[in-house]
Amino acid sequence: MKTLPPNAALISIDVQQAFDDPRWGRRNNPEAEKQVAALLAAWRTSGRPVFHIQHRSASPAGLFRPGTPGYEHKPEARPLPGEAVIVKSVNSSFIGTDLEARLRGAGIGTVVIVGLTTDHCVSTTARMAGNLGFETWFMADATATFERTGPDGRHFTAQEMHDAALASLHGEFATVVWTKEVLTALA
Repeated sequence: MKTLPPNAALISIDVQQAFDDPRWGRRNNPEAEKQVAALLAAWRTSGRPVFHIQHRSASPAGLFRPGTPGYEHKPEARPLPGEAVIVKSVNSSFIGTDLEARLRGAGIGTVVIVGLTTDHCVSTTARMAGNLGFETWFMADATATFERTGPDGRHFTAQEMHDAALASLHGEFATVVWTKEVLTALA
């Protein structure tokens, strides 16, 4: 595995308490937040930049409304003072935000992406990062998603959704990697 550049950025997407709501259904990878915490700790120790993305519901009934517990970061992914927090209201962390300008302004060419959910905001952001020319590493075990039902009524488990998203991203938009590999690359 390649080593990470000294300014590779960790982007933590939507690791928010709203995803604890049972309405989402069954989830895969219950250890995702633990992996996010390990990566954040290593990133902070290395002095590399960290960006936190926080989703904000446009709907007054949304689970990610400012001022509600769901809007808050989970304890494992709380930003520290001085770390960038970028608020978004759509799936991509690049649309309607200054994320790209911040990354380019800091000379960052490599991003490592973690968060919730694998097949929605995290995947959308990774796809766009790849299309914008960033070397993108997607953390397989520091992401998670929920079960879904397709338009034909067919049920897909959370693990099936997660695995399909990883397969779709790898080699096209991002390089899919695991926390252990990245922690080794940071050392």
